[in-house]
Amino acid sequence: MSSDFALFDWFHVALYFIFLIWLSWKKGWGEDESEEQFLLSGRKVTLPAFIATLVSTWYGGILGVGEWSYQFGISQWLILGFPFYIFSAIFAVFLAGKIRLNKALTIPEAVANQYSERAGRISALPIFILVSPAPYILMLGLIFQFLIGGDAPFLFYASLVALFSVLYITIGGFGAVLRTDMLQVVLMFSGFILLLAFAISEFGGFGTLFETLPAGHLDITGGHSLQYILVWFFIALWTFVDPSFHQRAAAAESPETAKKGIFWSIAFWVAFDFLTCFAGMYAFAILGEGLDQPVLAYPLLADQILPVGLKGIFFLSLLATIMSTLDSYLFISGQTLGRDYLVKYFPNVRPNLLTRIGILVSALIGIILIIIYPSVIDLWYVIGSVFIPGLLIPVLGIYLKPFRFPARIVYASIIGCTLVSLIWLILGTIFPNAQGGYAFYDLEPFYPGLFLAILLWIYGRFRMSE
Repeated sequence: MSSDFALFDWFHVALYFIFLIWLSWKKGWGEDESEEQFLLSGRKVTLPAFIATLVSTWYGGILGVGEWSYQFGISQWLILGFPFYIFSAIFAVFLAGKIRLNKALTIPEAVANQYSERAGRISALPIFILVSPAPYILMLGLIFQFLIGGDAPFLFYASLVALFSVLYITIGGFGAVLRTDMLQVVLMFSGFILLLAFAISEFGGFGTLFETLPAGHLDITGGHSLQYILVWFFIALWTFVDPSFHQRAAAAESPETAKKGIFWSIAFWVAFDFLTCFAGMYAFAILGEGLDQPVLAYPLLADQILPVGLKGIFFLSLLATIMSTLDSYLFISGQTLGRDYLVKYFPNVRPNLLTRIGILVSALIGIILIIIYPSVIDLWYVIGSVFIPGLLIPVLGIYLKPFRFPARIVYASIIGCTLVSLIWLILGTIFPNAQGGYAFYDLEPFYPGLFLAILLWIYGRFRMSE
C-alpha cells in the first residue's frame, strides 16, 4: 500500500526538513550554555511559545487518534479527549504554579529533593520509559513507508527519521524544540482544516455523514466496557507525571504564564479534536470499513481526496504533529537517562553531554519497543498501565502535602507498583481475555498497581502520623 505522491508534494516535505535543521542550527552546541538554558530555555518561555509547544507536544499520537475515530467514531472525545482536558485543568490549578517556583529542573531532581537522592535516581528509569518516543517513531515509519512504497520495512524509515530528530535536538536543546513547535502547531491545524473541508465537499455535510455512519460510530462509548473506559481515564493521570508538562511549566516565564498557557492549550485541543474526530469518521464513510491498516485512515483519506500540492501540505501537518512530540520526548527521555541517572556513575562528564548521549539511547530503545509492540494504541496502553501507578503518588507528593509519605515507602511504590502492573500485563498477555486484551482475570493491569500504590500511601500516612 503506497501513496500517489507527486514531486511537488515531495518538495514541501524536503523544505520542511531543511527548515527544521536551520531552526536547530540557530543555536549551536554552546560550550558556555548552562543546564537551565539547555533544559528549560532559561525559564523565559512566553505565553504564545508555551501554548504552541504544549499543544503540539501533547497531541503527537495523530495516527492512533485516526485509528480510533475511524473504528469507533465520536467515542474518541470521551476516551482520548475528555479525561485529558479534566486532568490538564487540575494540573493547571494545583501544580503548574508550584512547579514553576520549584528550583528542580526535572522530575527526578524534584523527587530527589523531596525524598532522597536514591528515590530520584530510581524514579528516573520508569520516567525514561514513560516518555519513550516509540509510538511516534512507529507512526513516522508508517507514514514514510506509505509515501515511498517499495519493499523496505517501515522500521527502516522509522529509524532514519528518529536519527534525524536526534541530530537536530542534540544541537539546539530545548530551544530547538520550542522554535520548531511554533512552526508545527500552525501546520497541524492548517492540514486538518484542509482535509475536513475537502471531505465535506466530497461526501456532504455533517447531516449526511451522520445518516451514513453505523450506530456504533455515534455511540459515545464506542461499544467499550465501563472498565475499559475507566482505564483510559486512569491513564489520563499520565498528565500529572508527564515530564513534558512539568518541563513546560518549569520553563514558563512566570507561574501565571504556566497556568494560563495550559487553559489556552485545552481550548486548542478541543478544537483540534473536533477536526481529527470528524476527519476519522469521514475516512470511514468515504473509504469504507475493513481497512487493512486503520492506523493509516488519515493518510489514505488525504491520498484519495486531496489534489497535488495540497496533499503535500496535509502530510506536512501529520509530520509536524508527530515530530513535535517525538522531539520533546526524545529530549526529555534523554535528559532523564543522562542527567538524572547516568551522571551518578559518570561524574566527570558534563551533564549536557550525557543528555545528548541519552537522546541517542532513547531513540534506539524506542526502535526496539516498536518491534515488540507495533501498534500505537498498544504502546500507549502498555506504557501507561505499567509505569503510571508507581509514579503517580510520589510525584504528586512533591507539590501537594496530602500525598507525601516517607522516602523508604517511595521506593516500594515506584518499584513495587510497577512490577505488579508489569506482571499482571505479562499474565494477561499469556492468558488473554475473551476480547484479546491484556486483562488477566478480566482485570486491567493498571488497577493492581494503583491499588498497591493506594495501600502504600495509606500506610505511609499512618507512619507519618505516629
